[in-house]
Amino acid sequence: MVVLPSTDTTIACMQGGDAAAAQLERIAARTSAQQMIEAAQRVDTILQQVAQQGDQALLELSERFDGVRPDPLRIPQEQLAAAWEATAPELQQALQLAHTRIQAFHRQQMPSDLRLSGPHGELLGRRWRPVERAGLYVPGGRAAYPSTVLMNAVPAQVAGVKRLVMVTPPGQAGLPNPTVMAAAHLAGIEELYRVGGAQAIAALAYGTESIPRVDVISGPGNLYVTLAKKAVYGRVSIDSLAGPSEVLVIADAGAKAELVAADLLAQAEHDPLAAAILLTTSAELAAAVPLEIERQLQGHPRAAITRQAIGDWGLIVICRDLEEAAALSDRFAPEHLELMVEEPEALAEQIHHAGAIFMGPHTPEAVGDYLAGPNHTLPTSGTARFAGALSVETFLRHTSLIRFNREALEATGDAVIALAESEGLHSHAESVRRRLH
Repeated sequence: MVVLPSTDTTIACMQGGDAAAAQLERIAARTSAQQMIEAAQRVDTILQQVAQQGDQALLELSERFDGVRPDPLRIPQEQLAAAWEATAPELQQALQLAHTRIQAFHRQQMPSDLRLSGPHGELLGRRWRPVERAGLYVPGGRAAYPSTVLMNAVPAQVAGVKRLVMVTPPGQAGLPNPTVMAAAHLAGIEELYRVGGAQAIAALAYGTESIPRVDVISGPGNLYVTLAKKAVYGRVSIDSLAGPSEVLVIADAGAKAELVAADLLAQAEHDPLAAAILLTTSAELAAAVPLEIERQLQGHPRAAITRQAIGDWGLIVICRDLEEAAALSDRFAPEHLELMVEEPEALAEQIHHAGAIFMGPHTPEAVGDYLAGPNHTLPTSGTARFAGALSVETFLRHTSLIRFNREALEATGDAVIALAESEGLHSHAESVRRRLH
């Protein structure tokens, strides 16, 4: 262990190999099974209550968990406009820049319909259409996330979703964070409901007197929100099951300890469960980073949260070479991967599993969080092995198109009949045979 000077905070520092791989597995599974079981039981109770009691349950649960009774649930559009007008000009400009860049990037994601002509003149295709209603969850709690408003609303709008329904927890004064409301106005959100937690997910999945049932739910949240999304999947579609946030930095001897430490802290300040990992080929950098972390924590406004995250889920690994670092990174499959090395693009080609890759010393993960363009809602807890970022396709569904002519059916019908009969499905075969004879 490396102990940060004059504090109780520790960050594990070790050589690469099996021990490092084991530590990465521990960090990836940082929500215990028992916590999951207990939280899932509470979530099931909440889901049932909302399904049975609708708005009344939302009011009671909000009062219990948030300390406010958000009646009425819906925030008038005039209030959203007022929040925008009250926003400082420089913040308005920053939000507008982010909105423009995110929109421009996501417009390039729109898939094209597919129409092919088969060998006998048959039509084969795939057609994309948006879902009718999307539910956007924007978390509250320890921090406010106007960026998440844009990252959820923009791809849904680009996809062509007709009705966007946004939910977010009420603050202590009974309203969401003013900048969240301002971002909702900028994004053109017409329906914003001040309710959060598992009860908000239940409302979107089942519908209540005030909140309509939606087709897909997107947006990150705490453990209860994630488990609620998991429970309602199948009734509605969801974007992903987001866990606590994480960053993994691969750095060589040329990286600056000041910047590496700043980027680790930028992730650790999110949440006590946030993970901050450094894989480096430089023993000198590994020794310098903990000292720099402590220096930057002095007077930090979120020092308590950050220290807990670094102490519990921070890790520094000294690797033999960049190939070992890449292999360890792939085993962890990080949400955010920073490559602070001499040739970041070459190293990126060796990486197979990451939610987003940030290349070079001038690309802190923060630019991706706010305005680079690609979506910041990313797979966590190792799910980058099989999942990707929130995208326009999250809000689209595709339909297969098939049109056979007589020639095509005659050319393939005997094969269809043989396959159907091999499965014992008489009427399948007969439906083709009657067209041919």
